[in-house]
Amino acid sequence: MSLPLRTSTKARRALRLTGVIAVAAAAVALSGCSGSQGSTTLDTKAKVKIEVWSGQVDAAQTAIEGLAHEFEKAHPNVTIDLSPGASSTDQLLQKLSAGFAGNQYPDMSYAFGSWAGQLEASGRTLDLSSDVKKPEVKWDEFTAAARGTAQPTGKKVIGFPAVVDNIGLLYNKTLFDKAGLAYPTADWTWDDFRAAAKKLTDSANHIYGYGYSVSGSEETTWQFWPHLWQNGGSILSSDGTKSEFASPAGVDALTFLQSMAVDDKSVYLDQTDTKFGQLFVSNRIGMITSGPWQLSDLKIGGTKYGVVPLPGTNGDHQTVSGPDIWALFDHKDANRAYWTTQFAQWLTSAEQDERFNVAVGNLPLRSSEATSDAVMKEAATYPGYDVFVANSKNVKETRPTTKGYADLSVAIGKAISSVLQGQGEPQPALEQAAKTADSEMTK
Repeated sequence: MSLPLRTSTKARRALRLTGVIAVAAAAVALSGCSGSQGSTTLDTKAKVKIEVWSGQVDAAQTAIEGLAHEFEKAHPNVTIDLSPGASSTDQLLQKLSAGFAGNQYPDMSYAFGSWAGQLEASGRTLDLSSDVKKPEVKWDEFTAAARGTAQPTGKKVIGFPAVVDNIGLLYNKTLFDKAGLAYPTADWTWDDFRAAAKKLTDSANHIYGYGYSVSGSEETTWQFWPHLWQNGGSILSSDGTKSEFASPAGVDALTFLQSMAVDDKSVYLDQTDTKFGQLFVSNRIGMITSGPWQLSDLKIGGTKYGVVPLPGTNGDHQTVSGPDIWALFDHKDANRAYWTTQFAQWLTSAEQDERFNVAVGNLPLRSSEATSDAVMKEAATYPGYDVFVANSKNVKETRPTTKGYADLSVAIGKAISSVLQGQGEPQPALEQAAKTADSEMTK
């Protein structure tokens, strides 16, 4: 499962989560003077060269190079200058910033979804709002979260979805069998989940029912959002200017997790973001919430496991997704804009996506691929992959990419961590986090 600029989906996932913080840490100005003037009249037969930063290496880079050559063959007037763009994906944002300042930026670049708001604010992105309405684009086949990430402020569409994912409940069959418990189902409630975690816990032998990150990173925050949404809560106000997670829905969700961690002592509290996955593989944790990137480790470790959608409340089993995008940039050249859009649309079509994303272990971008031969082949190799594919229907909310989200994530991550470690209470902790987040968003 070779993925962009990493050798495993696990490392890939870590990069995408830290990409949230990279937005704040970069502290770069993405605005600048406009690009050079090109052709203002579209001529689809004119020779054109477009530059693409792929954000890929190894097998994934080889795959996208092959696809680019196919596109060039089908369109002899188009040349695609394709390169990874930087030595690592998280360096692309800084390189784009420098490129904007010096008028040396690509026509298209892979970008973490958390950068979308920053990229739109640069004033350098194309507006694809009219293009994605065309029937042949089949925009509705992408998840709502993927579409929302490509449209960060709701004002314009700045690119196409590049990678999608979600998290589900992974359960360790060895520990469930040992405890004499029935395996989780797709209809599990929060109460079912809590009861099983408590029964799975064997403190004398250092076995826990569940694992959760308390590093305070985006991993901590990321695992909390489904609980908030399932309970009817929101991260931000509808205009994106004020936090709303300290609502009764948020307090109830955090209180539920607190009851498991502090009262039941059934949760392994991971300070590192990495140990809970390792302990699950080695039969020390009964359940974790994770995504398809975990499957290769489970296969290598020989772990007996199953995957189901997240436990829900009131029949709501929402999950969270952190989509990445292909961002498209404006060079004031009608021909470059047209062919960049055509390539992005072609690359993210179902046929090409099955040979790219699915082939390297990512989930398919489009709902129409769910029962494809490529997906069935991946599911046969990595049991549970098909569950994550189907779980895309439970991706209903978009993780914010607007200004201030990185600071909001840090604030609530610290609050969650302190409460789960018995160092605070849900309501005051969330209220303080909201106050901190709001002050950062207004800067």
